Amino acid sequence: MTDRRDFLKTTGAAAAVLAATQVGLPRPAEAQEPAMDAATRDLLMAALNAARSAGASFADARIARQRQNFIFTREQQIQNVVDTDSIGCGVRVLVDGTWGFAATRRMTRDAVAAVARQAAGIARANRVARDRAIEWLPVEAAPAGTWRNPFRIDPWSVSVEDKANLLIQSNAAAMRAANVSFVNSALFFVKEEKNYANTDGSVIAQTIVRSWPSFQATAVAPDRSDFQIRDSAMAPMQRGWEYVLEQDMVHNAERWGEEASQKLTAKPVDVGRYDLVLDPGNMWLTVHESIGHPTELDRAMGYEANYAGTSFLAPPVRMLGNFKYGPEFMNIQGDRSQEGGLSTIGWDDDGVRPEDFL
Repeated sequence: MTDRRDFLKTTGAAAAVLAATQVGLPRPAEAQEPAMDAATRDLLMAALNAARSAGASFADARIARQRQNFIFTREQQIQNVVDTDSIGCGVRVLVDGTWGFAATRRMTRDAVAAVARQAAGIARANRVARDRAIEWLPVEAAPAGTWRNPFRIDPWSVSVEDKANLLIQSNAAAMRAANVSFVNSALFFVKEEKNYANTDGSVIAQTIVRSWPSFQATAVAPDRSDFQIRDSAMAPMQRGWEYVLEQDMVHNAERWGEEASQKLTAKPVDVGRYDLVLDPGNMWLTVHESIGHPTELDRAMGYEANYAGTSFLAPPVRMLGNFKYGPEFMNIQGDRSQEGGLSTIGWDDDGVRPEDFL
């Protein structure tokens, strides 16, 4: 039987073998790892105890809070400011070799215990459609696991005024470039506080902050016969406000505008054969589409086809170790430990420490 962790690890291995004005600086975020607070731990334990009492051979519970802060501007106007804050508890149980899941947004002992029992009831109901029993493979427990990505300045400690001021000044700088008529910029921030516990003994707290400054300049030909866009100037990263400041948007915006204007008179590419060098901003998408989607377990096993379609790596039990992804010089490395990487974590959603692989 192929599980998610084995599939992702093995397909990655098979692919390799087979194939600016300075705004005010808030105080840096504390460097210590986030310990799980007692109230959250108590709720997780209540959920697990209820799952065991309901007959689960294995159970895990998650309490997660996700905050988002977005600011959108165009030229000298603020278009929108978005703040969202959501929290919930999900309980997954294994009863008689069958999965069940239920969730709630009510953070009380009674509520999380109730969804644990509901998950067990769903697992029993799912039994009729099960083709074979699921066997849980225990992993090394982390009884007091804590991790956070190394952001220095929490974006939520920066005022909306400072964020908007940075964008507006960047837009003004870009508008000084020849032919630039429109400028859009934005800031996207996400903070996840993820708490996890399972009946194998793991209790894990993680905090993750991601930041993405976005910029787009549009240059219009003097006779209005053409327009060109310069965007994708900055990539999202798992870092804090310090990453935004390092981009020096106000200083670089005029150059980005000039690059949009240069595209108006750029010579078209002649037909022929060329060596192709992919910018990292495009390479990630190439890898994402050609390797990322096909190796998603739900697609390879035929459970998912929406948006990105099915997978040519199907069925996975026949493809693993037999499919050649590319020539010998093609090397693929998978890791979730690279500092600043968007997928970098301390533990995955099953409470498993990630492994780097080739």
